[in-house]
Amino acid sequence: MTFLRIRKLAFVAAGISILSSCVIPDDTSSIAKVDPTTAAARKEMVGLSEADVRMCAGFPTATADAGASGQIWTYQRTVQRGNLSIAVPTMAVGAIPAVGGSVNVAPGGYCNTQIRMVGGHVAEVAYAGDNNLPNSVDALCVSTVDACVAYARQRNHKATAVSR
Repeated sequence: MTFLRIRKLAFVAAGISILSSCVIPDDTSSIAKVDPTTAAARKEMVGLSEADVRMCAGFPTATADAGASGQIWTYQRTVQRGNLSIAVPTMAVGAIPAVGGSVNVAPGGYCNTQIRMVGGHVAEVAYAGDNNLPNSVDALCVSTVDACVAYARQRNHKATAVSR
């Protein structure tokens, strides 16, 4: 290999190393948009009965008595997202003693969907956990509530059709 090729390879490796050090911050809520399905669930699931929620989301992972505030049902979901790992081998070339690094994209996460039941009906839906994607807030919670949003829309559509 000629000196120019080695130097060019060193610059490419250095560039890859610098790019691999760019990290997406854990809290992207200031730049990410709220997932439309989870946002819809906060509104459209209100009023569903306990039986309705069991039909569309299944049985809760845990429940807690909240006294006068009703009962809180928790649905826990661990999401194994696709993972991309790129490892750049370490190389020593001339003035640059060692150049290398790695990139890891989309590690796993989890979502706890909390549903407050008051008088046997949904009063509130909230989300907690490592549930954001780089460009979407609460996106890992979609799998818990998407069927309930569709269920609520179908129920409201039938109610509107009957009242006409």
